[in-house]
Amino acid sequence: MKMRLSNLAMCLLLSTMVTPASAESPFVFGPDEVVPKSIKPGAKWKEGAVSLPAWPKDVDLIEIRLDRPDALFTYSIDRASLATGRDGVVRYTIVAEAGSGARNVTFEGIRCTPNGAYRIYAFGHGRAFKLATGGDDWQPIGASASDAVRKELWRHYLCVPRLFKPRPARDQLRMLRSGRVPEIENSGFLTN
Repeated sequence: MKMRLSNLAMCLLLSTMVTPASAESPFVFGPDEVVPKSIKPGAKWKEGAVSLPAWPKDVDLIEIRLDRPDALFTYSIDRASLATGRDGVVRYTIVAEAGSGARNVTFEGIRCTPNGAYRIYAFGHGRAFKLATGGDDWQPIGASASDAVRKELWRHYLCVPRLFKPRPARDQLRMLRSGRVPEIENSGFLTN
């Protein structure tokens, strides 16, 4: 009897292996996603046109205070170039100044996505901007030292926490001038 059952089990196993791959499986591997009829697929995000700003003036620079005592550079943002486009991208010119006085100038954009994303449009060279070549895609904002200023801008100055949208322009400037976001905005509660 045991021998017949094991032979029968072996035949069943072999018969399932011989069936063509195109045959439907009788097993359900996961439930189908239930999407309410009221939800329509949205349009895919598309970046708007970008024009390069004027070279930053020293009187328009606002220093960005970082929570890093080991920062090698002093970062400033050009308030004259700070703008939020119709596509939701906050674009700005940032100036990184070393202790020796050497400056790096870039024109960048930040998207207020859940983890933040940035893109460098142009580098400063000879008091003019030179378009960045390659790297046309958006990069995630990381935790490295080179991304510290972008993380601060995304998290505390340019984007509304947990709503993933840009702050109004007047609030962006107010936050940049006064410093970090008040603790009440980071308390874990969504605002109305």
